[in-house]
Amino acid sequence: MKATILYGPRDIRVETRDDPKILKPTDAILRLAASCVCGSDLWPYRGAQPAEKPTPMGHEYCGVVEEVGSAVKNVKKGQFVIGSFATSDNTCPHCRHGYQSSCVNREFMLGAQAPLLRVSNADGTLVATRETPDARYIPSLLAVSDVLGTGWFAADAASVKPGSTVVVVGDGAVGLLGVLSAKQMGAERIIAMSRHAKRQQLAREFGATDIVTERGEEGAARIRELTKGIGADSVLECVGTQESMWQAIDATRPGGHTSYVGVPHGVSLDGAKLFFTHVHLHGGPAPVRRYLPQLIDLVLSDRIDPGKVFDLTLPLEKVAEAYKAMDERRAIKALLTV
Repeated sequence: MKATILYGPRDIRVETRDDPKILKPTDAILRLAASCVCGSDLWPYRGAQPAEKPTPMGHEYCGVVEEVGSAVKNVKKGQFVIGSFATSDNTCPHCRHGYQSSCVNREFMLGAQAPLLRVSNADGTLVATRETPDARYIPSLLAVSDVLGTGWFAADAASVKPGSTVVVVGDGAVGLLGVLSAKQMGAERIIAMSRHAKRQQLAREFGATDIVTERGEEGAARIRELTKGIGADSVLECVGTQESMWQAIDATRPGGHTSYVGVPHGVSLDGAKLFFTHVHLHGGPAPVRRYLPQLIDLVLSDRIDPGKVFDLTLPLEKVAEAYKAMDERRAIKALLTV
């Protein structure tokens, strides 16, 4: 099969690799309906996470089960399934508490930018739809597997409540779907921080009531101005830089909640400064598996359309252009036909 391989900074290639095979009795092999590039893929692409060897890329996926291992009982050949970027047995203590992305048997997915994919811990990771969905749902179901699940966790971890004021820091796919998630959870005012007209428009479609273009200290000051000096009840940090983290914390009211789901790079927290904010912090790799049944239902019942974040579609053979377009912010999120 053809597969996407990262060799080094900005060196993405499509190569012929062996088809994946069942390696453990708990594995499943999927034929993917589509693939995509994630914003977090840009960190190794830019060299912020060095690749020590050629690395298969991609961790977002949905598709049809082609084969299952002898121990797999919950999913069957021919079913359409969606999974998480972090596999889980869904039975360990961490899973039972709703943190499947910290499962004691967790494996982080690789290799989903290809037509076939091996998924470990298949029974605890994959959720099947009742029937094979219409093709128009594929982008949204693909979004469920990571960027929507992560945006939803961002809103949940920030304790978004009906009637609350929410700020979203970051206008990538996760941030935009954090706006959608906050809207679904009943937030009354949703302030999206963005400098890009196209992303601002989509944020408003998803439920943003206000747009703030300032960043860093100026951005936090603008939030306080909009909230009469108080700050927001909930702030979703969806970038992962030092500036974005403190911007989020500084925009949160005392007693409010800041979530952080952007993969951190160069982020450190001043304990004394944090101590006096009285801000609740919660985040990490999103436990997408916790939310899969609910989010799949929201998509297939036409209540949400997270697939709108895909604004570029390319064949797998042109995956290098997909990375380049996202790196240069010419695309929010690229969908790959496989």
